[in-house]
Amino acid sequence: MVYSNETMGYSPYCGDMVVNLRYTYEQYHGYASLLVCAFGSVANILNIAVLTRKEMVSPTNAILTGLAVADLLVMVEYVPFAYHMYLRPDNYPRSDRFSYNWSLFVLLHSGFSQAFHTISIWLTVTLAVWRYVAVVHPQINRIWCRMETTLSTIALGYLICPLICIPSYLTFNLISRVELLDAVGNRPSANRSDVVGPLRNVTLYFVNVSDLAATTCLSDIVFWVYSVVIKIIPCIALTVLSLRLICALLEAKQRRAKLTASSRKSADKERQTDRTTRMLLAVLFLFLITEFPQGILGLLTLLLGKKFFQDCYQNMGDVMDMLALVNSAINFILYCVMSRQFRNTFSLLFLPAWIPKSNAQGISLGNPTTTQVTQV
Repeated sequence: MVYSNETMGYSPYCGDMVVNLRYTYEQYHGYASLLVCAFGSVANILNIAVLTRKEMVSPTNAILTGLAVADLLVMVEYVPFAYHMYLRPDNYPRSDRFSYNWSLFVLLHSGFSQAFHTISIWLTVTLAVWRYVAVVHPQINRIWCRMETTLSTIALGYLICPLICIPSYLTFNLISRVELLDAVGNRPSANRSDVVGPLRNVTLYFVNVSDLAATTCLSDIVFWVYSVVIKIIPCIALTVLSLRLICALLEAKQRRAKLTASSRKSADKERQTDRTTRMLLAVLFLFLITEFPQGILGLLTLLLGKKFFQDCYQNMGDVMDMLALVNSAINFILYCVMSRQFRNTFSLLFLPAWIPKSNAQGISLGNPTTTQVTQV
């Protein structure tokens, strides 16, 4: 269905195509997000189960476990939100749709998802830094990136990130409004031909911009924190680190070409370390693809003002949510495709006993200083 300018309002910044996309995709977002969340929740539970096995313990895998926990919580919490906002029938009573409990949940959803998504960003940046140190400065890796330091960094992320998001929590609150509804909780039409039972005054609750945000520069602070501190700066850092890692991979390839047959063991060690780096680079690139656009949109909102927010940012909200959910769900596939040790450990844990298990050698998902070869 194509929506006209009269029904939706003209969008000077992004054009009608973006508006049409929003209203078309909105019809499917609820079902699509539930499918992604269902798959992603199971996938992250499997990630946690595999990565916490004794033979898989390493600083890098500890970071990946913390990342899986944050992603899991984001997706589990998104399920009731998607049901309430997108999947309930149009005739669902207005008194229930805007009840205090559901409106409070929507308000809490905003803060919860923001906090744990920020934790995911923190851990992704940590993962990039850890891998960069391991590949480019292996001589100091054992000191800087040991397990104790890694666990402290993960715990710090879970503590600091919710605090960074405090301005966002203060931007919205609940407001109440009394409306005249019929006996089943619906608002009557103008001619009241569809009224069921006697009319009554009902207090409804809505998520709205707080007085603090409306009367101060808090909303600008929130967009600066969200777009620059949480999104753009980490994306720039990841881009730089990823490029350095790619250069390190190319240098390692050149070194291997110069190694003689007597140095075959060293060549194999570098090759397996490179595989781990490639897999982690894939994780980083997926993050950049999903996060950079959100940061740019937030920054443009700061520069261009409220009109851009209404025309572009809001119309892209569901698409950005889906990109973030896909990013949170897809790491399991990357691990299975790119890490033999992850596949072998997964098969030992979850495949039935009558299915033959592979005896191939597998590389560690992330021992950053040595190549961990495991016979399974």
